[in-house]
Amino acid sequence: MTVEIPVEKEPGRLSRLWRKFVVAPIQKQLTHGTSKEKIALAMAISPVISAFPVMGTTNLLSVLFGSILRLNIPFLMLFKSIFYPLHLGLILVFIRIGENMNGAPHIPFSVPQLLMKFKDDPPQFTKDFGMTALYGIEAWAVIAPWFAIPLYFIFHYLLVKYTNRKQVTI
Repeated sequence: MTVEIPVEKEPGRLSRLWRKFVVAPIQKQLTHGTSKEKIALAMAISPVISAFPVMGTTNLLSVLFGSILRLNIPFLMLFKSIFYPLHLGLILVFIRIGENMNGAPHIPFSVPQLLMKFKDDPPQFTKDFGMTALYGIEAWAVIAPWFAIPLYFIFHYLLVKYTNRKQVTI
């Protein structure tokens, strides 16, 4: 008779990345005395900042919001980076919503076109697409809080559950 001893499975790559870039920084913040409220706030505004519809501005926004709200800026930037695909995916969405809100005509373009035009002549790019960018920012400013607020409460709830579970197991 052969007895099989269960072998603990090595965590997968995604699981290791999750622990390294999400769980470990949260644990570090908690052990350094950062409140659950501040951590939840940083986690909630990260996707909102990531979705800002102007290329090259999300790091500046992270520093600005982090300073105003007294958040750990590297922690905020780490979480913002996790949501970076939102930035690329929602630029055009926010611009179109902003154009609709203002009754402006839709300017045909794509993100790669925008990047090329910006690289070729930044001042001309600003003249051509300045109002379009403002439309996108306006739409983002109207829509973003509706995502940040529920995300804050969700993340806060999860952090409270996580810390309560960890206190029981220690």
